[in-house]
This record gives sequence, C-alpha cells and structure tokens, in this order.
Amino acid sequence: MKLAISIEATGGLTWPRWKRLVSEIERMGFAGLFRSDHFAAPRPPDLDSLELIVSLTYLASQSQHLHFGSLVAPLSFRDPIFLARQAMAIDDLSGGRMILGVGAGWVEREHTMFGYNLADVSTRMDRLEEGLEVITRLIRSDEPVTFEGRFYQLREAHLLPRPQRATPVLIGGNGPKRTLPLVARYADIWNCQRGSAEVFKERSALLDELLHAEGRQPHDVKRTAMLPLICWRDQDDLERRMNRLRGNVPHFAGMSTEQLLQFLGTSLAWILGTPESVNQQLSAYASAGVEEMILHWFSLDDIEGLETIAEYVLPHFT
Repeated sequence: MKLAISIEATGGLTWPRWKRLVSEIERMGFAGLFRSDHFAAPRPPDLDSLELIVSLTYLASQSQHLHFGSLVAPLSFRDPIFLARQAMAIDDLSGGRMILGVGAGWVEREHTMFGYNLADVSTRMDRLEEGLEVITRLIRSDEPVTFEGRFYQLREAHLLPRPQRATPVLIGGNGPKRTLPLVARYADIWNCQRGSAEVFKERSALLDELLHAEGRQPHDVKRTAMLPLICWRDQDDLERRMNRLRGNVPHFAGMSTEQLLQFLGTSLAWILGTPESVNQQLSAYASAGVEEMILHWFSLDDIEGLETIAEYVLPHFT
C-alpha cells in the first residue's frame, strides 16, 4: 500500500506554504500529493485558499515523482469541458502524473458567495453524471464527441492537442446508490472517504459487482482511501500536534487534548496514535485491499509531523 498526502486548501494555503509542501512531501518519499478545491470553508473564518489549477500546474513543473490531483473538483462550479482540457495539459506537462478527481459539490456557503447554483442533492448527482460522461469522452476519445444532455451539450467537439495518455479520473465517496455506480461506469480510481476498513472492504466488493455489470474487471479501478491521521512520538510531541490542530481548526480551540482525541477518534474516525499503533491501523486497510492511503493533512505548517510519518510509518508501506 502506498501513502500519499491530501491537504485542505481552505486552511490558509499560500504560495510559500504550497511551494514548501511540494518540495518536502516529494523529498520525504510519499507517493502523491492531492488538495481540495474550494473558494471558502463551510463556515468562517475565511483564510487564504490558493486556486487549484494554477497550483497543480506549479506542482507539475516543480516535482519529478509525485502523482497529484484534485480531491475533488466540484462540477457545481467547475466547467467539465474546460476542466478536462486543463487536466490533459497538466498531465502532459508532468509526464503523466495528473489525476483528475471530480465531485458533485457540497459547500453551500461558497456557492452563495459567488452566485453558483449548488442545487439539491439529486440535481447535483445528475449534473455530476453528465459531467463525467463529458469529461471521460473528451479525454478518452480521439474522435469528435457529440452529446446532448440536460446540463451540457457537445457538437463534434474535439480537444487538441491529444494527450500522451488518457488522464485518470478519480471519484470519491461511498454511496451505494449513486456514487459507486458512477465509479463503476466512469472512474479509473475510487477513493473511499472516512470509512472503516470493514466499510471499505464491503463497498469494494459491491464495486466489483457493479464493474462486472458494466463489462469491466475489478482491476480496472484502483482502490484508494482517505483518512485524517495524527502520529506522535511521545507526550510532548502529542501536545505540539494538538496545539497546531487547535490553531488550524477554530472549532477545536476550547478542547483539552483528551477531549480532542476522543472526538477525533470516535466521532470522526481519524487514525491516531504512536507509530506502532498507526502502523497497525493502516495495515488493516492494506489487508482490506486499499492500494493507496491518502492521509488528509490539516496542519499546513506542520512539516515536523509529516517527517514523523515519513520516518516511522512510510517505510512499512513502501
């Protein structure tokens, strides 16, 4: 199982922070680097949030080994045609390391702020399905594409230049009724989000059945998962990690370390512990079939915390 990092861009992502993260995460030997795509957080305060496509273009040109991408770009405010074109170009620039993660959108506040129509959940999923049809046909087809949909229309559309490869498409989510059928139909990569190893194994088996129904094979879709993780070497290190987290997430500011660990572990299913404990927890996911664990990292300045994972955890899964 490979280990990658995903950062929450609304936590104050600036150019200096992004440049440092790209450099350090590649140096440490992680497999990949992903980031969210938002204008603003679900609730105040509003912090800096570097734009997705511009930041990934920088990553493509300033790294050699990391695969990278959006986790995920919402089609509620991203145009799928332009997104496909951008992803193809960045993929070629990087020598084939871009992953295009797309989603339906969910942060109501950012849509209200900028006048985008988030819509109800059913409409969002319908729009996502059409957007995936448009994206995958434009990326994968060397022939002009015609499509007549409710949200998008194409007339003999052809994106040039053609990419060196078909940029992989990632879909995140665990929903058995809408999301997993879309994964089976369109995705190259599935990302299970914040589920236990048992939930992952159950939904992965369902995905196998859905893939067979689509005439595809289980190995056609890479299996990944995303979970927040905090690893500490001793009590002092734990307190430093908790203080950083309190500073990055205002909701956590008034919690003691014991309260915070209880809330994160029980209510939010974070992976928490010393390296030995973390390795055991991650091994359960590897045994369940996770090919890549994407660690959701909230403390953008906590390079020391990433170093701890790179030194004590990463060697067990590389």
